[in-house]
Order: sequence, then C-alpha cells, then structure tokens
Amino acid sequence: MSTSTASSLRGCSTAYYSSPLLAPKFKFKFPAKSQRSSLSTVEFRANPLTTSSSLVNYRGKDGSCNSNRRRRGLLLTATFPFLLPLHEFVQDLGAKAESGMSDYLLMKEEVTKVVSKGKAASVLRLAFHDAGTFEMDDNSGGMNGSIVYELERPENAGLKKPLKILEKAKGEVNAIQPVSWADMIALGGAVAVSVCGGPNIPVPMGRLDSMEPDPEGKLPQETLDASGLKQCFQRKGFSAQELVALSGAHTLGTKGFGNPIVFDNSYYKILLEKPWQSSAGMSSMIGLPSDRALVEDDECLRWIKMYADNQNMFFEDFKNAYVKLVNSGARWRSS
Repeated sequence: MSTSTASSLRGCSTAYYSSPLLAPKFKFKFPAKSQRSSLSTVEFRANPLTTSSSLVNYRGKDGSCNSNRRRRGLLLTATFPFLLPLHEFVQDLGAKAESGMSDYLLMKEEVTKVVSKGKAASVLRLAFHDAGTFEMDDNSGGMNGSIVYELERPENAGLKKPLKILEKAKGEVNAIQPVSWADMIALGGAVAVSVCGGPNIPVPMGRLDSMEPDPEGKLPQETLDASGLKQCFQRKGFSAQELVALSGAHTLGTKGFGNPIVFDNSYYKILLEKPWQSSAGMSSMIGLPSDRALVEDDECLRWIKMYADNQNMFFEDFKNAYVKLVNSGARWRSS
C-alpha cells in the first residue's frame, strides 16, 4: 500500500469516528432517582450506529476519500430511519417524566395537608410496618400496601388511625390519577419525617398493591436482643448500620426520646445516657427492649455514637435506608 493511499484511509477512518452522530453510546437521564417506576431515572442506551464497509471505505479512483459522497450516504441511510424515531422517543420520555413528576407533586401536596406533626409518628410507623415484612429468601412481603389487610394483627394495633389519615389524601389524588396504597404509605412516611424537621426524602413512585396480606410473624419483635435484631434485619437485606439508622425513627412519638414531634438525633444521645437504668420516675420506661439492646452491642454502639455526634450524618443515612426500606419487595408498574 502506498504512503498516499494509507494516509487517505486514515483520513476516512478519522472522519467516520469523529462524527457526532456516531458516538459509541447515547445516554439520556431524566432527573428522578429510583429503581423501577414511572418516576424512576429513565435511561436509554443505543448501540453504535453502523453502516456498510463500502460506505465507510468509499474512495475515488485516485485512492482519496470521497467525503461528500460518503456524507450524503450517511445522511440518507442513517438520519431518517434512526434520528427521527430517536427524537420522538426522547420527546415521549420527557413527556412521561414531566407527567410523573406532576403526579408526585400532587400526591405530596395532598399528603402534606393531612400529616401534621402530631400525627407524624403514627404515619411513619405505618410505613415501617407495611415495608418491614420483607424477606429476601423468598422475596415475600415488603412495601406493597398489604397492611390494609393486616390491621387486626396485635403488632399493628393503632394503625387504623394513620391509614384513615392517608385515606383522605388518597381520595383526592384518586379523583385525578389512581394511586396505590403502597405509594401513599411510602410517601406518607417520608412526609412525616420532613414535617417534623427531618431530611427531605425523595421517594420513587409506581408501586403496585398486593391483593392479600403478607405472611405473619415477619416484623422485628420488640423483645429481640441486638444479635437477634441484626439477624432479622440481615434477612431483609439491611446491615447493622442501616438497622441503627432506621431505629432513629423512634425519636418521634411517645417512646421518651426527646421531643415527640421533632425529628432529630436525640434518640442516640439518650441511648448513650441509658436512662432506663435509673429507678427514678418515668426514666425506667424510656424506649423498647430492642432500643436498649442496641447500645449494648459494640457494632451498633459505634454507629450510635457517630449519629449522636453528627446529626447530618444521621439524616443522610436515614434517608438512604428509608428509601431502601420502602423499595424492598415492591412490585412496580410498567411505564
């Protein structure tokens, strides 16, 4: 091969791969973080656009690259069958993302209307009890709205009230766009945290409701020691750190960990004080046996100390663990 011919070939190759239409991969992301839902992050990946070797390597009789003819060929063979459908596809995805975000904002607005600080603890407990039945081994339970069939179980005593609270918001949303109980409860728990001063938790939407109750006996028992709690949460896919972070939800309500309507890191500070060891007054009644057990475990104690010292770290870890919790076991509607 002559030097001039080799140079021409290199020129053809360079022109082919430098074309912006032929990038190795296209990736489009729309701004919502999640796993699988109508509001989830939407990704589209296209394989590299390919064309025939005769088109890529077309040269004139003198061995030079005929760029004009090659470019016209690219436009005719690539632009119309590929770019126009892709353009329409991206427009469709954008419209769906915008519609999904509108639905989410509507739901959040209606839930915020009904979840006050005084009702937040019970609404958050409702979310934990619906999602907390998840088991990895058989992929059963989880955030699926089945709690509506499980209200008579002893461990769910008192949850009819928060369900009734969310029912009002659900009715308003259903009049415009049908929404599942699973989504309403997951979002309700997130709103409960934020209205009490906790982190804003972006919860993905698109869960399907179960039509039957989850198996019994899947929620963590209040009498478990730290070892039992860690094993229980491990079966649900959660680490000891996530166990400790989620336990911080007990800062809300009447368990004695600080202000009952303020979401902060008081739970961890009071755990370190071990007030239940005192025989004075109501101090001995603070917390559940499972709360007290955490501070006696070295692995859990390490995280308790961190969260007691750093509320921002607690907020971030709780947010991540909560999203993981309310996504556990969820079945998602197709887009």
